[in-house]
Amino acid sequence: MAATELFRSAGYDWRLFCGPGAIEAQLLGAVRRQGARRAFVVCSPSINRRTDLVQRITATLGGAYAGVFDGIENDSTYASVQAATAAARAADADLLIAVGGGSVIVAVRAVAVFLGEAGDPFDLMTQYSENARPFSPRLEAPKPPIVNIPTTPTSAMNRGGSGLKNPDLDHRMEYFDPKTRPCAIFLDDGALLSAPASVLRSTATTVFASLVATAGDPAENPLVAGDLDQARRLGLPAYRRLTAEAEEPRVRRDLALAAFLQNRAEDDGRTMRSRGGFASDYAVATALHLRYPEIGQGEATAVLHAATIRHGTPPDAAASAATARALDVWQDGMSPADAAAAIADGLERIYAEVGMPVRLRELPVPRDDLAKIAAETVKNFNASANLASPEARVANSLRVLEAAW
Repeated sequence: MAATELFRSAGYDWRLFCGPGAIEAQLLGAVRRQGARRAFVVCSPSINRRTDLVQRITATLGGAYAGVFDGIENDSTYASVQAATAAARAADADLLIAVGGGSVIVAVRAVAVFLGEAGDPFDLMTQYSENARPFSPRLEAPKPPIVNIPTTPTSAMNRGGSGLKNPDLDHRMEYFDPKTRPCAIFLDDGALLSAPASVLRSTATTVFASLVATAGDPAENPLVAGDLDQARRLGLPAYRRLTAEAEEPRVRRDLALAAFLQNRAEDDGRTMRSRGGFASDYAVATALHLRYPEIGQGEATAVLHAATIRHGTPPDAAASAATARALDVWQDGMSPADAAAAIADGLERIYAEVGMPVRLRELPVPRDDLAKIAAETVKNFNASANLASPEARVANSLRVLEAAW
């Protein structure tokens, strides 16, 4: 694949530790490397009460362990993040360790923001107004270093943005600060194996769907091409092995590494984030997930993916062929429209084989709510910026929802 001659790649100060016993082998060194003396663990109740991860961390850190807050709620609620911030401050924490899935990792980034910044959280978050594009304030204050120990293959593991759920608002509280990127990431086999199969399946679906969306992208430079090619080599077959091999460490590790590489592609210069073509509709999936907490992001992604493809205009012939080949549905002589139809059908088969829903009506969503869901897609900073108007976002979202039903 051809690459442009001029490109930019950004490096960040992180270290990745991967494999069995990674916590015991490397966590204390990672904490000491930051000059930290008070490492504070943040997790969900299930991590602390149903796994041995906090005990492993405690034993490994010894005197550098400053305590644990285990009250992070699903979807990174503002209330639980406030409580975690107070607990970390009371413990005099100088380093944060996030242990869990995307909700915990996102929440810990917000804890770091609240510990570092003196302003009101409502002034620090992304601002939405009716007559202007969203605006994210610059968060200049230093932040405590963060170590991430994911338990699922989440794309949150090496990013710098947070979105918190607050029932008093009609949108998430969004914060963007590159200083909340982790200094270390631990893909520890025991941590990855601690997630229940249902949770793994849901989070892995978002990784798989994103991999599908990149298959037809032109390579923006050789580094991006390498990141995404290897991510697909790892993630696409690992996802299809979930039904029979969900408890195999290698399957979970490959999915986690695929998620990591997808993010690194953006650091290496990927500027075109797929939201059309062969991607699922991120804004609609997020609105579904947030409106109905019992619906995971993966389930929301799965039910919308084929419908988004069928509803949209197929990309060019090269992108269509590359994506169809990645899913093993390509046949010689296919037009882009034929390839798109085969891709949509193939995705539904794969999701059904893994145990994911493929129609919106399979989820606990009243059909009368579709217009309300569509209206809630507007205030999503990552998804709405490329549309001409909020009205266009809502209209497109409603068409996708109707097609997915």
